[in-house]
Amino acid sequence: MNRPVDGSVVPAPGVLRVLHVEDAEVDHQLACAHLQKAGYVLHALRVETEAELLQALHHSPWDVVLCDYNLPGFTGLEALELLKRSGTALPFVLLSGQIGEDTAVRAMRDGASDYLLKNNLARLAPAVKNAIEAHRERQARQRADAELAASRQRLAELAQHLQASIELERAAIAREIHDDVGGSLTAVKYDLAWMARHSATPELQHRVATAIETLDHAIGASQRIMHNLRPAILEQGLVPALQWMAHRFERRNTVPCAFRTSHESIQLPPGVPLVAYRFAQEALTNVSKHARATRVSVDLSLSGGVLSLEVSDNGQGLTEHDLGKARSFGLRGLHQRASTVGGWIDISSSSAGTTLLLSVPLQDAQDHAHVHEQEPPARVDREHDPSGWGEL
Repeated sequence: MNRPVDGSVVPAPGVLRVLHVEDAEVDHQLACAHLQKAGYVLHALRVETEAELLQALHHSPWDVVLCDYNLPGFTGLEALELLKRSGTALPFVLLSGQIGEDTAVRAMRDGASDYLLKNNLARLAPAVKNAIEAHRERQARQRADAELAASRQRLAELAQHLQASIELERAAIAREIHDDVGGSLTAVKYDLAWMARHSATPELQHRVATAIETLDHAIGASQRIMHNLRPAILEQGLVPALQWMAHRFERRNTVPCAFRTSHESIQLPPGVPLVAYRFAQEALTNVSKHARATRVSVDLSLSGGVLSLEVSDNGQGLTEHDLGKARSFGLRGLHQRASTVGGWIDISSSSAGTTLLLSVPLQDAQDHAHVHEQEPPARVDREHDPSGWGEL
């Protein structure tokens, strides 16, 4: 016998190993004769009781189980259930002298491969062949499905790890910008301010003032970069952070942006506030770049243990082409980021506007937090708030 890479036993051509659950020896011999007539080299074992059936299943490899319906002490349907409970996946053909249509239908529904009457054994060999082939195809599909599911799980775990690594790296870069760039810019601004106070030359005072103005722009750019890398506003809670974001969007884009919420403050599992914040940030960025909207709304609610964050606009909407772009990584990134806390994204778009909805079941998010709690969180450091840079 040959063994494929998956470990199952493949019989040599023409060899058939049959476990026959049958109380009548003559019926067993008749079934074996029909299979041998079809060209099979037969290795068959007849058993009559549940104990013999279980023993045979656990000690020998079989290609197919043939089973009478009426047996001493149990039925063919009970034998099928026993086979399933044993964890042994085998084709199961019900072979009986008399079986009603309802019983046959129930047997097929419960997992039997086929059913035959003993007065029609001419169909036995084709039925056994079809049952074995269908069983192998089913096993191959199950292995492929399991491999695909495992691959998707590994991909999801990798994406979660990469996302966590990105956030940690962003926090580290933000700290370096604050400590090195921010500190140096602030020191230079102090020196220039001192020079301006002690200079009597108008030309020098003008040049110093111009340099300070340039430094103010550089400090402002550093503040924006730091905030985009690690939103310190989240330390005050998701609600204040989204309020601030909506106000900032409205001020920068001159587009009315309403923020509404059902809660003044919300206690959320680790990771959820940042996911929600990045979702709103990406959604509003897409609105400013592509939507041509004149009205935007951000709605945050918590109901039935599910956090919902909805960003809607009345812009030109997204087409199927937009949603299916090969390089539309923004929307794909939203989906992947939501999955890191057990959430999902729904998109609804038409010529009347677009709605993006983030939904996060908080219990699932808590479970995800426990799974990944070994990853070091981004350090919270209030002294690195860049809002104080350059104050003289």
